[in-house]
Amino acid sequence: MTKAPAKTYQVAGIGNAIVDVISTVDNHFLDHMGIHKGIMQLVERERAETLYGAMEARQEASGGSVCNTIAGVGALGLKTALVGRVHDDGLGQFFAKDTERTGTAFVNPPVPGGELPTSRSMIFVTPDGERSMNTYLGISAEVGPDDVDETIMADTEVLFLEGYLFDKDKGKEAFLKAARACRAAGGRVGIALSDPFCVDRHRADFRQLVANEMDYVIGNEQEWTSLYQVNDLDEALALAAADCEIIVCTRSGDPVVLIHNGHRVEAKVRTVVPVDATGAGDQFAAGFLFGLVNDHALETCGRMGCIAAAEVISHIGARPKQDVLALFKAEGLV
Repeated sequence: MTKAPAKTYQVAGIGNAIVDVISTVDNHFLDHMGIHKGIMQLVERERAETLYGAMEARQEASGGSVCNTIAGVGALGLKTALVGRVHDDGLGQFFAKDTERTGTAFVNPPVPGGELPTSRSMIFVTPDGERSMNTYLGISAEVGPDDVDETIMADTEVLFLEGYLFDKDKGKEAFLKAARACRAAGGRVGIALSDPFCVDRHRADFRQLVANEMDYVIGNEQEWTSLYQVNDLDEALALAAADCEIIVCTRSGDPVVLIHNGHRVEAKVRTVVPVDATGAGDQFAAGFLFGLVNDHALETCGRMGCIAAAEVISHIGARPKQDVLALFKAEGLV
């Protein structure tokens, strides 16, 4: 039997293309600036400019949840692509060049004209490692079906979507267009639930998506129990497993639960004192996707996710600094 030709992209993602601006501060600074600790808060343009001006020793990096995941997957040596919208301004040009520099194809050129600038997230990190994110979405939230090239989606092995983009109908349309093109060509598609509030806002649509369009879904305890409106995690995961082939539940310091066609395994988590928790979930997804693309056992995929997450919380920034593939090899996983 003739083997199907390899696809150009092993993993592609669709998500908010955001420039992360990171600064280390104390709790007094958060109080003084009226910043809610430990959560992601959307802000308007004027507030974004105020917070940006108050930041000292800023570090800037390409960001966005799925964008961080794709960067992590690319750093592990896989062929990657990213779908997202940036404005043709300084930050947008930085994002596009930075993404391409790290080896990921940024398939949407910066958009000229218009009023919405490139998205940015001001991330304030306190000494306990908690990150308080104030995100101005700008143009990234305008991703729509016109941004999706079905040829690229069909040429992708595994597609990863970001729940945050569900806040607009055209984001949902973009997801469906991409997912169906990828799956029709034999690819697999999954989504990160993103946060419990996102799930609350779009529960019916998420339920429909999980049951009918997705091959795998990643969420944490709060997201899964919110999605199925139950208090018991095991009950939520049983309902999820009935809907979707592969279910992944991260549980902070507790073992990750992974379910494939009803068969449940757990992946142990090594406790790490966080320097900066930014990107832990994003890099967990990167490690997991690396394992999935390479047909590793589900427990191994989970362990890879945990190792990648542990690496990223050990330093400032949402993307890995060590060779994560070398960490996998040290654990005997590859």
